[in-house]
Amino acid sequence: MRRKLPSLQALNCFEAAARHQSFTRAAQELNLTQGAVSRQVAALEAFLGVALFRRTQHGMVLTPAGADYARHVRQRLDALERDAMDVMGRSGPADTLTLGTVPTFATRWLIPRLPQLAARHPELLVHLETRTRPFLFTDTGIDAAIWAGTPQQLQQWAGTRATHLLDEDVLPVCSPRLLPAGEPVTPQTLAALPLLQQSTRPEAWRQWFDAQGVDAPRAMAGPRYELFSMQTAAAIAGLGVALMPTLLVQDELASGALVVACPRPLRAQRAYYLVQPQGDERPALALLRDWLLEACAQVRAP
Repeated sequence: MRRKLPSLQALNCFEAAARHQSFTRAAQELNLTQGAVSRQVAALEAFLGVALFRRTQHGMVLTPAGADYARHVRQRLDALERDAMDVMGRSGPADTLTLGTVPTFATRWLIPRLPQLAARHPELLVHLETRTRPFLFTDTGIDAAIWAGTPQQLQQWAGTRATHLLDEDVLPVCSPRLLPAGEPVTPQTLAALPLLQQSTRPEAWRQWFDAQGVDAPRAMAGPRYELFSMQTAAAIAGLGVALMPTLLVQDELASGALVVACPRPLRAQRAYYLVQPQGDERPALALLRDWLLEACAQVRAP
């Protein structure tokens, strides 16, 4: 059957106009005239039989249908652009995977090991995108994700299956100048120090103090950071104590930029998983999974 699709030019003009809420600014971005953009959007509205914009005295605004359609069109155009870039970037019979990953794990653990993967499978290209929370694979074009969480959280990620990679131990660390005597402190003393919070793990400090049997009324107080790399920088700057996965701060502990604030790790509350959509698995993804399992086994080995 012949597909019932609007023209790509019309979609591109509509997406730009919806993003800018202006035909004039969309025309400037696309190097077209304002009239050309207006005609493309009008043709799209005629094709759909739905008004996408509502004209007002002060310009134009998206209709509810237009706002919803703009969101979907933007996702599809982004996916088409990624697909085109993938094909353009191939040299020879390469296979491409897009991997979503938590950013600090990617920069501190994954990327330094990717040369090993490239040496073993030179035909495999791996693109990385930042993902800190669960998402719908069908909306992103991402093939798999490395994600950190609890088994209970993993069960709530619908339509996926997961492979366990590494358990995660977390440990309080800080700048050495933040400790009163330059030595590790007790959990009770730590409770009075400024605590750096992880926005994706709002109860992390409370769980740590509960495991130590310490009452800490300010366990959830303190500045919040979305990325562990931000928390690391804040801890080095002396802004507070960070509760960090030990595998992400090995270099800072070795150099002395950070020290252990309290030698009481909280073990294996979370783990890193390779998460992928249910269904048939691409051979390239199987190669990546097998390599990840081998690399993680080397980390766990004594």
